[in-house]
Amino acid sequence: MFRQINDFLADWDYESRATTALLRNLTDAALEQRVTPQGRSAGKLAWHITQSIAGMGQETGLHTTGPGEDDPTPATAAAIATRYGEAACSLAGAVKAQWTDEMLTGEIPMYGEMWPRGKALSAIIRHEAHHRGQLTVLMRQAGLTVPGTYGPSREEWAGMGLPPQD
Repeated sequence: MFRQINDFLADWDYESRATTALLRNLTDAALEQRVTPQGRSAGKLAWHITQSIAGMGQETGLHTTGPGEDDPTPATAAAIATRYGEAACSLAGAVKAQWTDEMLTGEIPMYGEMWPRGKALSAIIRHEAHHRGQLTVLMRQAGLTVPGTYGPSREEWAGMGLPPQD
């Protein structure tokens, strides 16, 4: 749970940069990649990550902008990445402008429960990290390179002249 706005902003900056790097490696050809016929495609998953920023932000009472739940998935990976960047920037700006450190312990209704605002901000980051992990699996299945997030990826190890870590 976050207790200071600047702590959230620092984490959000790191996490949103990691998501941006991943989305920039997504290709149009990989947008339909799925684990199972019933599962979300890589494109739908990337779009869900993007939509969730405004959706979850607005659920907290923040005035954020970004694609809504019913907005159709863009046809290109580049368009998804662009919209993601806009939504991520909107969330950071909204938190900075609309909340104070003192407000982070105040409770708000979230998904049928009462959560401190700082917990809601943590949930936004964890939700994104969760789906980003799913997206990396789909991208690997599609033969794409994925950037490291919390350490080097296989390709990044090789680029450093080190053996890949299994």
